[in-house]
Amino acid sequence: MKLCGHTLGTPQFTVPESLRLFHSADMDAAEIIWQNEYAAAIPETASESEIAQVRHLAQDLGLSIACLTPYMTGINSLDDQERECDLERFGRCIRAAEQLDCHRIRVYAGSYLEGEETTRDVKWNRLVESLKHLGGIAQQAGVVLCVENHFNTMTVTAVETAALMRAMNLPSVGILYDQANLTFTHGEPFLAAIDLQRPWIRHVHVKDLVFTNPAQKFSASQVATVKPEERAVYSRVVGEGILDWRAILRELDSIGYADYLSFEYEYRWHPQDLPEPLIGFAKSAQVVRDMLAKLDHYPFSRKA
Repeated sequence: MKLCGHTLGTPQFTVPESLRLFHSADMDAAEIIWQNEYAAAIPETASESEIAQVRHLAQDLGLSIACLTPYMTGINSLDDQERECDLERFGRCIRAAEQLDCHRIRVYAGSYLEGEETTRDVKWNRLVESLKHLGGIAQQAGVVLCVENHFNTMTVTAVETAALMRAMNLPSVGILYDQANLTFTHGEPFLAAIDLQRPWIRHVHVKDLVFTNPAQKFSASQVATVKPEERAVYSRVVGEGILDWRAILRELDSIGYADYLSFEYEYRWHPQDLPEPLIGFAKSAQVVRDMLAKLDHYPFSRKA
């Protein structure tokens, strides 16, 4: 398994500065946000030459670009104009990934909020239709669309995400497994989540948390983040929260997962919870590296 820094954790850095930070933390790769008006992101409006500069710097530092992370949520929208707009944006994101020699894109399974139950079937069908369309484009570009376990989308649980994969049946559409998201939404524990999703896991987010009130039902009004008054958890450095990452990594290893572990360090959203990125990424990487080294057959070393 390979370690990956995520620019969600570097909001006060530029993309080049983030890449250098990940290199200094002994990472193998970077997951880069694709979004306008965020310093540590490749803008949606970036030119080919700007994208090439990022690719060349990553290559010079010995980093792969593991994943691009856009924020489109309208691919299952009932508004045709909104849906078409986000499909077009996804097409541009796929082209950017191809130019970066990046083979994964994080995908939200649309949006699905409380009160939308009467439109669920229609929104689900639109999601499937959109992903089949985008999956065809992605396959030609050598990119896998990785649908995340994420609140307020149509794949909150592992059951839902696996159901979407069966509906898709495309090699260019897989799963981004996020156990922390499953945990704070009171979804499946890791053994069940990995078992349900094992044929399709193509990328993994690593983060940790503690509950403010474990009995509190999770509810949020947005997709990308949680408002302060809605929070039920605090973010923590990996190994300092409630998730048993040693056991999760052992289970991922047992199913043959050997790809990226991306540290989704939530400093952009919750800086008050976490050490500054220079400290937090290095500490997270060391903790996970030590865990990997203790797997029975895993001769871990950087770039392994």
